[in-house]
Amino acid sequence: MIGNAAHSDGDQAWHDRSLRKDEGAATTSAELRAHNLARLLRAVHDGGGQLTRAQLTRQLGLARGTATVLVRDLAGRQLIEELSSPADAPAGLKVPRTRGRPTGVPSAHPRGPVALAVDLRDDSFTVAVFELTGRGVVLDRQEREAVSGTGMLADVAARLKIRRHEYGDRVVGIGVAVPSPVSAGQMVQPTLPDWQDVDVADILGGADKGYRGPVLAGNDATLAGLAEARRGVLRGVSVALHLHVATGIGGVLLAGGLPVTGAHGSAGEFGHMPLTGGSEPCRCGSTGCWELDAGARGLLRAVGQPEEGDRMVRAEQIIAAAATDPGCGQALVRAAEALGRGIGALVNAQDPEAVGLSGLAAEVYEAVPDAVQAGYLGTLMRFRRPEPPALLPSTLGDLGALTGASELVF
Repeated sequence: MIGNAAHSDGDQAWHDRSLRKDEGAATTSAELRAHNLARLLRAVHDGGGQLTRAQLTRQLGLARGTATVLVRDLAGRQLIEELSSPADAPAGLKVPRTRGRPTGVPSAHPRGPVALAVDLRDDSFTVAVFELTGRGVVLDRQEREAVSGTGMLADVAARLKIRRHEYGDRVVGIGVAVPSPVSAGQMVQPTLPDWQDVDVADILGGADKGYRGPVLAGNDATLAGLAEARRGVLRGVSVALHLHVATGIGGVLLAGGLPVTGAHGSAGEFGHMPLTGGSEPCRCGSTGCWELDAGARGLLRAVGQPEEGDRMVRAEQIIAAAATDPGCGQALVRAAEALGRGIGALVNAQDPEAVGLSGLAAEVYEAVPDAVQAGYLGTLMRFRRPEPPALLPSTLGDLGALTGASELVF
């Protein structure tokens, strides 16, 4: 943001490695200052605005005087604001730091940079704004009954234009979570036919002729995992697996908080692997896909309901009715065991420290944890069973994909 530039996570990883590699090449005071300003700003972002200046100073290996000057510089640019220690502030209230107080807490400036984020689905979309330290507010939510993919994108573009004008130059980028595998920037095999091979970032970026900032798109399940690694239950886990279940099943393997997205950016289509031994054809063109037995499709099939229509709403209704309706209860247990078996197979293959669950995966696990655990442990290799990777429901809920989209920007 100091240079008004944004990177994808792959670009950022390369950028960070380059900075470490070339740290000694910063031969002028201006270069070294810019380098340290960027390091400090990223540390404030990564720490969620919870670390004191003293903690940031130690973390970055800076001299106290240098850290003080850098904080003042970033505050002067309206990128951060130094607040009082959380212990000194009333609950829920930010209090600017004054002289004589203990070391302050660098956090987001009230007029500082923001990212706009979109959670795009085949029947709805949500727009939110996120500030530097990861706090987000939902701005718009719209559902559509008669769905046109082209019309949906036009609606999103109109809302983004309104919000970009509202926040002005504070907007440093727009992140978009899409319900489709993404390969070379394009949606491939989306649920809506007129989204096939569409480059969402290109369309939304060109819709507002006055906007020149980056628009970055990624798969919603991948971004939900990125969000958990940065802001949720997978924070600090060196190798993590995240699974997001909606109408289908997707996810991502994360190493050091960064998603492993594959050669073309479309890794993590776990729902289209034959993890539960089925042989029926799937809409994707493969056979025996995991999502035919687990997730929304698995629940609907287990109770004999058609897969067309709003699958997520009806799947959630089955979960809610499971406690009193024997048919729904049996369907839920069946889908939960299938979910667990697939997770166990993926753990055998990927060897994560922990597994994050979001969307319908978290709802199923919280409703019938024993059924999920039975399928999970039964599929694990013997040597993994004494200390299996923990299954961790999301702490971000519906904000997961939106949070991940904002992290693309920052």
